Amino acid sequence: MKHLLGALLAAGLTLAPLAHATDADDRFRAIYTHEWAWRTGQGDISASGEPQPNNGRLDNVDAASQQQRLQRWQEVLAQLDALDFHALSPAEQVNYAVYRAQIANLLADQRFKTWQMPFNSDSAFWSDLGYELDGDHLRTPADYRRYLDRLGQVPAYFDQQIANMRLGLERGFSVPRAVLDGRDVSIAAVAELKDPTASSFYEPFKHMDAAIPPDQAQALQGEALRRIRDQVIPAYAKLLTFFRQDYVPHARTTLAAEALPDGKAFYRQQIREYTTLDLDPDAIHGIGLEQVAQIHAQMLEAMKESGFKGDFPAFLRFLRTDPQFYAKTPEELLMRTAWVAKQVDGQLGRYFGHLPRARFAIVPVPADIAPYYTSGRGGADAYLVNTYDLPSRPLFNMPALTLHESYPGHALQLELAAEQQGQPEFRRQGYISAFGEGWGLYSEYLGNEMGIYRTPYQRFGYLTYQMWRACRLVVDTGIHHLGWSRSQAIDYLTDNTALSEREIANEVDRYISWPGQALSYELGYLKLRELRARAEKALGGKFDLRRFHDTVLQLGSVPLPVLQKRIDRFIAEGGPEPDYGCDCKHAP
Repeated sequence: MKHLLGALLAAGLTLAPLAHATDADDRFRAIYTHEWAWRTGQGDISASGEPQPNNGRLDNVDAASQQQRLQRWQEVLAQLDALDFHALSPAEQVNYAVYRAQIANLLADQRFKTWQMPFNSDSAFWSDLGYELDGDHLRTPADYRRYLDRLGQVPAYFDQQIANMRLGLERGFSVPRAVLDGRDVSIAAVAELKDPTASSFYEPFKHMDAAIPPDQAQALQGEALRRIRDQVIPAYAKLLTFFRQDYVPHARTTLAAEALPDGKAFYRQQIREYTTLDLDPDAIHGIGLEQVAQIHAQMLEAMKESGFKGDFPAFLRFLRTDPQFYAKTPEELLMRTAWVAKQVDGQLGRYFGHLPRARFAIVPVPADIAPYYTSGRGGADAYLVNTYDLPSRPLFNMPALTLHESYPGHALQLELAAEQQGQPEFRRQGYISAFGEGWGLYSEYLGNEMGIYRTPYQRFGYLTYQMWRACRLVVDTGIHHLGWSRSQAIDYLTDNTALSEREIANEVDRYISWPGQALSYELGYLKLRELRARAEKALGGKFDLRRFHDTVLQLGSVPLPVLQKRIDRFIAEGGPEPDYGCDCKHAP
């Protein structure tokens, strides 16, 4: 990262549109074009951890394949460092900044052998398998046959993952034992199925395209039933036995990332990857403590506004237990969520000049992962709302959650990024946590200006979500650097936020098993607020909020130093409307 930032600063990166191609541009494009084709041909590898398009096969993830990745990304990084950065055109300098950081992170993961720990308390290769199989886009008999081929590859894929996890156990590189209770539920949900047609893997065959002849459809359905029954379910059963009998009993008893092999270097790399900044854990911990104190004062003001008579702990107990704050049915929670989303729709044109053509759906979190899944998660096509254990899903938090996960948060940002026709695929499909999660948290802040928080309780819900992300800076560094216990982290969130007990326990387990990721939200958000304040002050009456937002989102997902350079140019040029370069709608 220091190499990259030094190059950017030394070059005086302007982030201007492409003026002309150079020989260096051609060499650089050849590097990333060939590497991207190779990478996406492998299957589910990506800098973001999200599934990528593949060649019809599940990924090979065995140790030999991991060594090949290590060697390939070493070669690519050497090629990048051999380029004359100053000879690149301004647009390709931006691409270089994004791409080099992406490759450096991929390479670091290989060096630390993170593939030996292929799951955490939040996500896992077995529960994400449906995304890799891509059963949502089947149209022709050939599509279905490719899907069936991938179903047949599940046993070998799981065997490779089990072998990798055994290697991790041998060297003490595992998910901590303290967060593994109940994580076998999603495995058992498939392993113990009696009816293969009840599996989510069979869903694509229940409503096949009418253009497929009935005899072909019936044959494909029969083959799907056989493959799920004879290959997929036994593979999950084998994984379940390994998880219960081998992994859990032998998982490490420590919590901290710094307690892992080469742990201090590993945690610093996690910080660099997820924040795109080179901050040490102590500095981050201090920023968190400062933010917690500031937000707590605002929470007291909201409590006073509500008319509650009592102290702060009593107010938190009131919010966690009073039935008025909780939906009585999953449908009520989903409908209240949809109502917030429609309120936001009515405000978007005032805050954004460009809107995407894509749309998102609101769907419940699947039952097999819901008990330990987060309250909501947004993507370009779906906003997942957790309807499990309704007393853990307060309605006063729903406006902030919806702003973060759908519009103007993740769904809007990801849809606009995907529609950027002028950017390379590694940018259109990439996801940088500090940018994306920072934007999600900034979107919650916009709810104040949009008038979405209409009651003191909803405003307190917004503030408790702000507090939650500030606490992450304290808790993540506390666990992984300062030696905090799980109960210490739980107590800190319990004392400072209005999150439910289930939410707090699930979140702490997520931070324990996914070091560094939780830091990206608050640090990205603070940078966005800082850049907006700087632009407002510098431009005065020329400042246009819609143009500022369009300029930020026009970039896609980039490291925070690249974002800062772009806003510096936005200010220097007088705050113009950006050249969006996509097939987007103009807001009125």
